Amino acid sequence: MSNSPVAIYNKDMKVLMFGWEFPPHITGGLGTACFGLTKGLLKCGVDVQFVVPKAYGDESQEAVRIINASDVTVMMNDPIFREYWSQITYMEIGSNLIPYVGPEDFQQMVSENLNVKVEEGSRVFSEKFQFSGKYGHDLMEEVARYALVGAAIAANSEFDVIHAHDWLTYSAGVAAKKISGKPLVVHMHATEFDRSGENYNENVYEIERKGMAEADRVITVSNLTRNIVIERYHIDPDKVITVHNAVEPPEKAELIDAQKHVKEKIVTFLGRITFQKGPEYFIEAACKVLEKDKNVRFVMAGTGDMMEKMIRRVAKLKISSHFHFTGFLKGENVDRMFAMSDVYVMPSVSEPFGISPLEAMRSNVPVIISKQSGVAEVLDHVMKVDFWDVDAMADAIYGLLHYKSMSDMTAANGAEEVNNLKWEAAARKVADIYESLV
Repeated sequence: MSNSPVAIYNKDMKVLMFGWEFPPHITGGLGTACFGLTKGLLKCGVDVQFVVPKAYGDESQEAVRIINASDVTVMMNDPIFREYWSQITYMEIGSNLIPYVGPEDFQQMVSENLNVKVEEGSRVFSEKFQFSGKYGHDLMEEVARYALVGAAIAANSEFDVIHAHDWLTYSAGVAAKKISGKPLVVHMHATEFDRSGENYNENVYEIERKGMAEADRVITVSNLTRNIVIERYHIDPDKVITVHNAVEPPEKAELIDAQKHVKEKIVTFLGRITFQKGPEYFIEAACKVLEKDKNVRFVMAGTGDMMEKMIRRVAKLKISSHFHFTGFLKGENVDRMFAMSDVYVMPSVSEPFGISPLEAMRSNVPVIISKQSGVAEVLDHVMKVDFWDVDAMADAIYGLLHYKSMSDMTAANGAEEVNNLKWEAAARKVADIYESLV
């Protein structure tokens, strides 16, 4: 096989891609993954039109052409849209749901909010609709409108394959398929079970199940996620394909040299402070480490529905003088945080993949991850523990902080390993899937 992916694939392959976010306007790994994948697809000769609910004008278009859903006119008098809308049976959804809701907030929402139905005559059916592009109270209204935009774009565009990322865009992908008859690929970056455990939202689950059932292929970011898709959503295994994520190479040749301004070692958690990410286990492990060594500071970088609870727990354990909450970090601030870190920990309860460990390894930081993560399938030079085993997690942190040879070897081998996980390789697998459908 040729080493040149452009020589392998159809140069005229055009993909209509739906995503809810795109750098620099992101809330987590989803937008980062979309950016890396599209850059890889460009090297494979694939032309991507990427639809976002709201474009800000500063998105990178080096690998894609950004389409702003807020600029798309929907002519609801057109019979093609009425026919599509008559087929929608799963838009009756609680209107105040957010995508990464934890189990406690979920129960509260169930008790406080009645289901609403998007009726004709609502602003969703207006010719123009301004999306917020956020994950707020009108999220489901925006998901419904986004589906109509998907149909409108599909009716007026030339493309070969439809690709929809995560549950927020599955309805748009299904709509585009119904209008165009073109094959649909849906990308499962995280399931509702990952986000909410067994307290899952049945309506979000149904959107996910419907999207994957209608799709011609389902891409999962790990075999862990593939098994959930097959077992919990009852999707045909023959059409579910794993394509592991990768990591972008650093933009600058040299790593950021950040000043720590503290003499202590720094151990970092970076991610949404939600049930899925296991922040409470990080805190319990931190307490155990501090019992043996006070010369350590722990950093929790991120935001989420469990943040207040985690702050209270840190206070109750009396470790707040050694614990810091930074809020949400992105871009260069993430790189700066890694540059200051001596150890990075990802204690996720259920992590479909997990790009942040790759970013830490790229910065020569030794990494500890939970065995319950998809990224554990592709990494050897990290320390792996069960998310619930805070004793093992604390021992791993202590070992990396106190045994320099262990830390240096883990960091050096990890950096070499992660450099081989390139988006171009992942994109080749995705392009193969496109080719199999057209």
